[in-house]
Amino acid sequence: MSTAPTTPPAAPEEAPLLVSTEGAVRVLTLNRPQALNAFTTGLLSQLRLALDDAAHDMNVRAVLITGAGRAFCAGQDLSDPHIKPEFDEHAGAADGDPARKPRAKDIGGLLDHYYIPLALRLRNMPVPTVCAVNGVAAGAGANFALGCDLVLAGQSASFLQAFSKIGLVPDCGGTWLLTRLVGRARAMHLALLGDKLPAAEAQAWGLIARCVADAELQSEAMATAQKLAKLPTHALVQTRHALDASMDLEFEDALKLEARLQSQLGYAHDYLEGAAAFLSKRAPVFKDR
Repeated sequence: MSTAPTTPPAAPEEAPLLVSTEGAVRVLTLNRPQALNAFTTGLLSQLRLALDDAAHDMNVRAVLITGAGRAFCAGQDLSDPHIKPEFDEHAGAADGDPARKPRAKDIGGLLDHYYIPLALRLRNMPVPTVCAVNGVAAGAGANFALGCDLVLAGQSASFLQAFSKIGLVPDCGGTWLLTRLVGRARAMHLALLGDKLPAAEAQAWGLIARCVADAELQSEAMATAQKLAKLPTHALVQTRHALDASMDLEFEDALKLEARLQSQLGYAHDYLEGAAAFLSKRAPVFKDR
């Protein structure tokens, strides 16, 4: 008796986001290397949920975000059904004919439902965030990276505001971040021309914190995250808040904000522990979050 050949079961699709923990550091790895880790609505949703989970896990004191493969993130995947242009099949033109008219897509709706909640979640994390940019960070991928507290990039990495090339404006916080990081003139240069900015130049411009050798990127980023995890977490987050707020405050108002924050932090465990450890010449053990 003969049997028909059977088709082996398909290998399970890898998760688009890998989540792991090293000590007090939660590591999130974008995991669509075949698509240069481009964002899909599924990946965006998983990323926001993973950040939510890290925010509510009291054992997490820092978050490290990176990408699998040869890129950090190429931005939005234009083949995602939520953004891919659709053509009117009754336009009387053949497939591939430039005369075919694409139907409009509500890209703003994509931002409302996915990118805005993600960008706000990242900006309001109750722990410091570190991004290790391996390879290209383009479009929303670049601006998501720049939304982290500290950004390290490998020497071969680059940053690209690709929006002008497809008739869009920088999103995922790009219009807010770029001007504050590099000033209006350089922000306009990046956003209008859409040219690649190599990592070394990005550091020179003040766009990122550090450019390191490719082989050292992951270890340097983890060491940075581990160092942050040992520091007084709540004070670090309030420092982020104060620095962001200072961009829109008069000098006197910034002084008053500093005073309000010091009043709060001065009663907290970590200040008392830090001061006591300093006076006792011992290592502090910080606990606040």
